[in-house]
Amino acid sequence: MNWYDIVFYGFAVIVLVSAVGVVFSRKMMYAAFSLLFTFFGVAGLYVLLSADFIAVTQIMVYIGGILILIIFGVMLTSKFVDLEIKSGTTGTVQYVLAGIATLLVASFLIYLYLNINWVQNTVPDVESTTKQIGLLLMTEYFMAFQVAAVLLLLAFIGAAKIARRK
Repeated sequence: MNWYDIVFYGFAVIVLVSAVGVVFSRKMMYAAFSLLFTFFGVAGLYVLLSADFIAVTQIMVYIGGILILIIFGVMLTSKFVDLEIKSGTTGTVQYVLAGIATLLVASFLIYLYLNINWVQNTVPDVESTTKQIGLLLMTEYFMAFQVAAVLLLLAFIGAAKIARRK
């Protein structure tokens, strides 16, 4: 098993565990943060597939736009009137469990770093896809790109008109 496989399985575990967290979370904010890790894991899988443009798009659109919108929506619409502040030993127990988990993950990462032969496990150089996609969008698919941009602009204007109070 080389480092590429280890990284792939790491991202796969992150995606699966956080997706289960999204589905089974009882609070909307916890589900949103689990969704954040799911999006990051999927972006990492895209990087491993040498789809760098899609990975960056995943981060910018889904994490930068949609997820932040969900988090702000939850924060601005939830009621903080009945907020309970818990005190006692539960916080201490959580810190101890978090410290143990951090030590386990750090020791595992140090073990991997020390036991991987970095010279033999190299991934072949892959050319970036961003330049080719940009050239295609500005030459061969220029009209389709402009039509999509105008349609998105019209959709934003229409959404603002509908949301505006009379």
